[in-house]
Amino acid sequence: MTAPSVVVLDYGSGNVRSAVRAVERAGAEVTLSADPAVAYEADGLLVPGVGAYEACMRGLAEVDGERLIERRLIAGRPVLGICVGMQILFAEGIEHGVTTQGCGEWPGTVERLQAPIVPHMGWNTVESPEGSVMFAGIEGERFYFVHSYGVRSWELDGDTPLKKPQVTWTGYEGDRFVSAVEHGPLWATQFHPEKSADAGRRLLENWLATL
Repeated sequence: MTAPSVVVLDYGSGNVRSAVRAVERAGAEVTLSADPAVAYEADGLLVPGVGAYEACMRGLAEVDGERLIERRLIAGRPVLGICVGMQILFAEGIEHGVTTQGCGEWPGTVERLQAPIVPHMGWNTVESPEGSVMFAGIEGERFYFVHSYGVRSWELDGDTPLKKPQVTWTGYEGDRFVSAVEHGPLWATQFHPEKSADAGRRLLENWLATL
């Protein structure tokens, strides 16, 4: 059986080598590329992201990444966003009083967590929905987070381009944020599967099984 092909989008979002290695260990043939044509043709596209929302959106624009994501989703081709790579899929992000438009695949605003200790860094559990494919076999496991911002509220009644998303939430120091989304071919996690040991590997294997 041929291993699925995955492109990790190289758009200047930081060190992506750990993501490449993790997806390889999960069973894929992985290419690190900024070429939209190569990224479009892959079985799966992984969009990483670390650092500032605005900087990630700027880097994404330089490789025509927003259009690439949209084209893949219209064609039903799977995309996985991780950390800020998840956040940029929402409508907008607000950091230090500056609002930056995101890809707009989902409604919602990425904003600073309202918790006494920020960043939220370390292991935490998630509240995955019943019947989740993403978390199959790893319900109740912990995952590794490093972030100061997240989507703290999300109304699911509005129109979305795909079927209704399955949303996973995580509580932290009295606050609550979206920690993962499954939405047809579009998946995303606020945590880092590539840093989440066996549970993260199983999650990546679950994603590869959909390709």
